[in-house]
Amino acid sequence: MHPWYSLKSIESMILLTAKIIKSLLKPRKESSHKGDYGHALLVVGNKYSMGAAHISAKACLRAGTGLLTVNIPESERCILQTSIPEAMIMKRETTIANFSKFSGIGIGSGFGMEEEEENLLVDLLTNYLSPIVIDADAITILSKQNTWISKIPKNSILTPHEKEFDRIFGLHANREDRIKTAIIKAKELQVIIVLKGHQTIIVSEHESYINSTGNSGLAKGGSGDALTGIITGFLAQNYSPLNAAILGVYLHGKAADLTLNKQSEESMLITDVIESMGEVFKLMVE
Repeated sequence: MHPWYSLKSIESMILLTAKIIKSLLKPRKESSHKGDYGHALLVVGNKYSMGAAHISAKACLRAGTGLLTVNIPESERCILQTSIPEAMIMKRETTIANFSKFSGIGIGSGFGMEEEEENLLVDLLTNYLSPIVIDADAITILSKQNTWISKIPKNSILTPHEKEFDRIFGLHANREDRIKTAIIKAKELQVIIVLKGHQTIIVSEHESYINSTGNSGLAKGGSGDALTGIITGFLAQNYSPLNAAILGVYLHGKAADLTLNKQSEESMLITDVIESMGEVFKLMVE
């Protein structure tokens, strides 16, 4: 019996399995083109955190999005253009005139929390009405102003770890209390909350899931950045927000499990995990 069953708040949660994931994945058509798989926008990275931009961008592309634009400071553009030539660059200093051309948007990984980032986040929340993925620094920014939380588009996906969860929703004594709050807040805000950690929890207005994949090799910097990229990639491909979150969490964890064939939990890097995504997809279509 798994240890999570001792928590009363998650007794009714659905355990994610390969069978569920296989039922959700859409097969790619041989006659398709890049436009069929969406255009993702990642607003990530900053002067001292371009690793987060690299990780989330590569993970987003490995998740199958057709096109990817990454919003970063202009001064750092060479890093991404060299490391991930498949991604297009949008300079942070330019006002985004048209958010609607993007089919999936993720924001926050290594983003920064200065006034420029705050203004960009509020601009996005005000002018983009479709669901977005909100992670890391973007969650911390939202915790500063309660009025900003109300601007989050319906069915958006919040991906906090425990400390970020407490920043935005208040201090909690333990994980079970956080899960109870997540269930309440998902209904109240009409959002999806991905509470990251050992056996990540996914909570929507009507359903709750618990993940069955992953290992302690993911307990390192960059893992959350990759997850944001993967979920955004699925969102851009027109998966429902809930299914994008489910697929992202499960496949991210499964890729980490497969990475143990080549690395240990101690030596595993998140870039190793991203490189295992292709193997995971192959397993899911068997």
